[in-house]
Amino acid sequence: MVAHVMPTDRLSSVDEHVERVVGALEPLPPYDQPLLEALGLPICEDVVAPMDLPSFDNSAMDGYAVYFDDVATASQDRPVHLPVVGEMAAGQTRLFALSPGTAVRIMTGAPVPQGADAIVPVEWTDGGVAAVRVMQAPKRDEHIRHAGEDVRTGDVLLQDGAVLGPRQLGLMASVGKAQVRSRPRPRIVIMSTGAELREPGSSLGHDSIYDANSYMLAAAARSAGAIAYRVGIVSDDPGEFRDALSDQLVRADLVVTSGGVSKGAYDVVKEVLSELGTVSFGEVAMQPGKPQGFGFVGEDATPILTLPGNPVSSYVSFEVFVVPAIRRMMGKLPYRRPMVRALCGQGFSSVPGREQYVRAQFEIDARGAHVHPVGGHGSHLMGDLSDANALIVVPAEVTSIDPGSQVHVLVLDRDF
Repeated sequence: MVAHVMPTDRLSSVDEHVERVVGALEPLPPYDQPLLEALGLPICEDVVAPMDLPSFDNSAMDGYAVYFDDVATASQDRPVHLPVVGEMAAGQTRLFALSPGTAVRIMTGAPVPQGADAIVPVEWTDGGVAAVRVMQAPKRDEHIRHAGEDVRTGDVLLQDGAVLGPRQLGLMASVGKAQVRSRPRPRIVIMSTGAELREPGSSLGHDSIYDANSYMLAAAARSAGAIAYRVGIVSDDPGEFRDALSDQLVRADLVVTSGGVSKGAYDVVKEVLSELGTVSFGEVAMQPGKPQGFGFVGEDATPILTLPGNPVSSYVSFEVFVVPAIRRMMGKLPYRRPMVRALCGQGFSSVPGREQYVRAQFEIDARGAHVHPVGGHGSHLMGDLSDANALIVVPAEVTSIDPGSQVHVLVLDRDF
């Protein structure tokens, strides 16, 4: 059971801000990339097989290549004796033409001698070298991998838009493709601002904190498939921020900042970018993560997303807005992480008029999908964020969740 209330103030909805960001971006231009570089990316071509797979008849077993008719009656009681006239190993270039009444010793993957129409596994023989005793008959064509039985020349192996995973990459390599046309991974520059920030490993003053955001967001960008460049801490000085931003644009497909976007006197990101007039700032009807900004900077109109500075707000904002931007630039669908439904193990209240993102633990057991809120709602609670593997998404019009209610859940740390 849930309680509802209509929102009273007009902020941008989460959906509106996502569409604002995604709608303003274009997928990056594709080019031919080495296979491993394209892992996890959608390809931008139909891949057609240039060859058969297998490309030649080969043995599926270690054993003996024979004429089927020579061994069709073999049994334990009446074994068949054949002279062994040669040996074939995988990668061997010398080819055999098998004569009736003889056998060729053969290894797995080796070319089948011309004329052979069955393979007798070594386990069905005495393992002889000069002569072999066959004690069990194979079927005709048994244990032979025929050329083209897997893939035929001209087959469409992967269609435009398919995501290249490990198995698809293996298929490309198996037909000799060293490169595939795909969009590159977006280069994401991560910047944290704040005079109070210190690098991990340094000493802290009584009024300073370690910079967690840039590490967390850079890691999140890598997890989303991007190339992340973490910039050192930038102070609250407008000139320093302006110079640092300008220096980074040369290597950025997208800039992500955290901090400096609220209404305070030292919100340097908002101050500098507002002067440029190409970035809009506003408030989104969500908690955490209400202050947001998006626009373009520099001569090349590099997109920039400005996120709030509190760690939980920053992470949730990244998941909700930056991940769709990254996937849009990669041309990877869907842009947004699909939500699943689960039973909520405990009740809680939600702020009216704001889409709430509640840190939670999600699990699936014999009873189905379950989710339990983790810790408090504070935007600074990093311990609770670390313990969570999901976010419960509470619509803006819902003010309370009862125990046992069905809720929508974003399950983190899984590909989609």
